[in-house]
Amino acid sequence: MRVKKYSKTTKQKARILRKRNGLSYKEISDNLGIAKSTAKLWCEDIELSIRQRKRLYTKQIGILNTGPHSSHERRKREVEIILKNSEKEINFPINSTYLKLIGASLYWAEGDKTKHFAIINSDPFLVKFIVVWLKKTLGVEPERLKAHLNIYPQQNEKEIIKFWADLTRIPLKNFGKSFVKPVNKNYKKNILYYGTIKIRVSKGTDLKYKVFGWINALLKNIRTDVNSTERKWHKLKTDYLRP
Repeated sequence: MRVKKYSKTTKQKARILRKRNGLSYKEISDNLGIAKSTAKLWCEDIELSIRQRKRLYTKQIGILNTGPHSSHERRKREVEIILKNSEKEINFPINSTYLKLIGASLYWAEGDKTKHFAIINSDPFLVKFIVVWLKKTLGVEPERLKAHLNIYPQQNEKEIIKFWADLTRIPLKNFGKSFVKPVNKNYKKNILYYGTIKIRVSKGTDLKYKVFGWINALLKNIRTDVNSTERKWHKLKTDYLRP
């Protein structure tokens, strides 16, 4: 292996950069086109001033905080690995029973369980999933869905309706009057880009009870435990105060 030779002038320049400018071995290496190990060999006997050492220390901390070895970047890579590995745990196509329960769980968490079969959300992915799920599991076409928006006065209602119609394939004529939130002192600057949409199944009362049945089946193994615990702690139940 041939060792690369450098001129005395190059060595002198390296020592000047170290002594006068307080450059790191990496900076000297980049400036002169020499190996970092060579820069260290030539300059490690040079004692830096307090100011120069402080600059290098600050620079090193900055590299650790923002470079590929920073805890933030390292954690980001770890999360990416977790996501990729967990995606592989899901096998497609999804079993019809699992698909029913996924949508039922979302309805249980996000749905309107009073008068209508409806779900309210602002996440385009969740909304699109529900629309597809309704068609696949309950045979409800987008044309049968009604929609209403909840937006802010500074948002463009017509454009947002077009966005949701394009995403869900719900006809524009099926969008009812939007609720526009009034501006007040607690005005939010970071508003939702697309507002919040409420999707309702027209004449979907029976479908609502059908999904309730799926949820009941999901809860069958824990229902007895929950009921007995609620009876034990019934004293926690209170009535609303009346004027």
